Amino acid sequence: MQNDNLRSYLHLHLIVFIWGFTAILGKLISLEALDLVWYRMLFASAIMTFVVLLSKEKVKVPLNILIGFIVSGIIIALHWLTFYQAIKVSNVSITLACLSTGAFFASILEPIFFKRKIIWYELLFGVVVIVGLSIIFNVETKYKTGIYLAVTSAFLSALFSVINGKYAKEYHPNIISVYELSSGVFFLSLYLLFTGSFSTEFFIISVNDLIWLFLLSSICTAYAFSASVKVMKFLSPFTVMLTINLEPIYGIILALLIFKDGEEMEPLFYIGALLILITVIANGIVKSKKKKQLILD
Repeated sequence: MQNDNLRSYLHLHLIVFIWGFTAILGKLISLEALDLVWYRMLFASAIMTFVVLLSKEKVKVPLNILIGFIVSGIIIALHWLTFYQAIKVSNVSITLACLSTGAFFASILEPIFFKRKIIWYELLFGVVVIVGLSIIFNVETKYKTGIYLAVTSAFLSALFSVINGKYAKEYHPNIISVYELSSGVFFLSLYLLFTGSFSTEFFIISVNDLIWLFLLSSICTAYAFSASVKVMKFLSPFTVMLTINLEPIYGIILALLIFKDGEEMEPLFYIGALLILITVIANGIVKSKKKKQLILD
């Protein structure tokens, strides 16, 4: 079990590194956020369906679980939608820095879903995270809309991780992925249909966008999505969210290298972002020590 935990932890780091590219791809793809997410989920769900059919896995689940998968699929669709819209209206650095607040939201949501008391130091760390976010908000005032969207995306990401943390211990990650990705694309399709957004122009995609979308859907979504659910069998939702907070580091560095001047921010922005990341890491360290102490006791 300990080896499985270590292997899952290392695997999670690889997944997070891959996720560091998703923001970059979101910037490179010229489609609007809603169109981008629809294509991403459509391609990814098709890939995962093919994998499940090929492996002949049992897909039937109880009705209550199916409803849970559908809700999770809608949540992940909204998470990606707010995430890419944040990138479109601000930039990669702002979006990823604000996404770091996900671990704070997870520390609040976990007690609700797993019926435990809220721990005082988690609230203290939460206050510090809000201070870091306030610094970013006050410095980068022209990106207020992007900040709001990114924080909303962080909350949805935390909610999704906590919910899936329960399902991952009982169901195969490929099955969960098929249901959730398919539910997400179905939900978005209904919205696009009722708003009359499905048009000839909607289905015209440039070759470059198609290549980036395939990469985003296959490696960064189908593989990473299923693999992230799999590691949840051995890791807690908080550990997953904590590790995911390395995504901004990878993403911001990649954005600075690729987009250069368009990603350079005020010095105070990096102080605020660093404050958030240090707080999240400190939270994880304290939590780890508390768990060890409980074991020793």
